[in-house]
Amino acid sequence: MTPTHILITGGAGAIGGQLAGQFRRHHPDARITLVDLNAEALEHAANTHDAQAEVCDLTAIDALPAWWQSLVDRRGPVDVLINCAGIMDIISITGTGWEQGKRLLDINFTAPMRLMDLALPAMMEARNGCVINVASMAGRVPIRGCSYYGGAKAGIGLASEIARLDLKKQGVNVITVYPGPIHSGLESHARSQVKKGPVSRYIPTGKPEVLAERIYRTFGKGGARVIYPDIYALAKQVANLNLTNRAMDFFSPQPNQ
Repeated sequence: MTPTHILITGGAGAIGGQLAGQFRRHHPDARITLVDLNAEALEHAANTHDAQAEVCDLTAIDALPAWWQSLVDRRGPVDVLINCAGIMDIISITGTGWEQGKRLLDINFTAPMRLMDLALPAMMEARNGCVINVASMAGRVPIRGCSYYGGAKAGIGLASEIARLDLKKQGVNVITVYPGPIHSGLESHARSQVKKGPVSRYIPTGKPEVLAERIYRTFGKGGARVIYPDIYALAKQVANLNLTNRAMDFFSPQPNQ
């Protein structure tokens, strides 16, 4: 498909910015809207990629419909929605607390689901569109300290895979992305919350530009999913095996609290 309006949440982040660059290079005439809460970083990303900056608090779930309608009125229907925004904490379930836990659930699961709900009617009517949901390998295998984050990413990952089945005859493609650790602000923050050791120091970590390129390539082919770095594809394939759960129990970094 040739997109006309691409919306990327988490547009001020490392992955979101690289995705904006990919789409801008391949679709110079498309409108790109970058959404984030960090106004300063968002403005820089928007200027870099000739995009529109939209400051939005995705945890304000009930306010999203009015914001979405305002955006569509100003910028036109969205035919590529990329749910890339995410926050991660590696803290025990009791250490996280409900308020932070709810924030993790809202940003990583509820907001992407609500945005899909808002975007899909127009895509289905036009029989043209794509949704790209950035899930996580943390939603496929158990990692200590990630009850809320892993649970949210498991939810959006499975919901995304089901949405692909629901929509494949409606002209709308849904791509699910399963990154392992990627060099980014999210990854740096998460790494600061675990005890230092060989596991936290040497865990395979990917590059945001490589992930973005693979996502765009999958978009161009109408593909279903992206797993990166490549080593994590094995973890996905055997995620239901008890051996994998035992391995992750052994190798998971220990949270500080």
